[in-house]
Amino acid sequence: MRHERVRAPSLGEDVRQGQEGGPQRACSAARRACAPSLGEDVPQGQEGRPVSASSPLPGSRVLPLRGLYAITPESADAGSLFVAVEAALLGGCRWLQYRDKRSAPPERRRRAEALLSLCRAYGAALIVNDDLELAAAVGAAGVHLGQGDGDAAFARRRLGSTAIVGVTCHGRYDLALAARARGADYVAFGAVFPSSTKPAAEAAPLELFTRARQELGTPACAIGGITLDNAPAVIAAGADLLAVITDLFAAQDIAARAAAYQHLFEETAHELPQPATL
Repeated sequence: MRHERVRAPSLGEDVRQGQEGGPQRACSAARRACAPSLGEDVPQGQEGRPVSASSPLPGSRVLPLRGLYAITPESADAGSLFVAVEAALLGGCRWLQYRDKRSAPPERRRRAEALLSLCRAYGAALIVNDDLELAAAVGAAGVHLGQGDGDAAFARRRLGSTAIVGVTCHGRYDLALAARARGADYVAFGAVFPSSTKPAAEAAPLELFTRARQELGTPACAIGGITLDNAPAVIAAGADLLAVITDLFAAQDIAARAAAYQHLFEETAHELPQPATL
């Protein structure tokens, strides 16, 4: 089946360009996600009710812990960030991690709430990076914890039994075992390839994903230098999620790039992990 796709700009490109259906129209929901601070209308849900950070997803949503896992890039401009994220959602991305090491707490909360509204509009899940209290405050689907950034079991108690808790395990299987024992829903291994985001990160061999699939029973996320060219080998090794920043958000057409990543998972036949109920 062929799907009509509207080209979405890469992060940092002028998003105010385009006439009669260009990027400006394609990303209208991203602008509405900023509504509380801009005085515009917020995204509308069923029967005209506004979609807010605290609104539940319409109907029963079950998302497998599998596919593209977009991680937001650092961006000084919130509007460009929201447009880029919506483009990824338009392309089929259903897992988004909000990672922001620069913004002040009030701005981080505003952005998290806007991103959550976007995710809810597309039936996607928002995970907050390394900030359990922010995840709890905005009602995110879950939190991702680095080593030393918190305990998975405590995060589970804080966010509730249905929350998604992910844990960074670098290149160590023993950390994955410990994370599973503490109730992690997924473990992240990386850097799988050299990464500009974390150039000093230790290497995580592909064999980790094969072992995790055979022995761990917990979905494994690959992070670090992931591209469309090397992604098939990572999926074939056993990765359930591909965490991508640069290769997604620096693409000329973010929606098309996201769709291409999702298609890789459709082409790869192996047992699906346990779904996560949002």
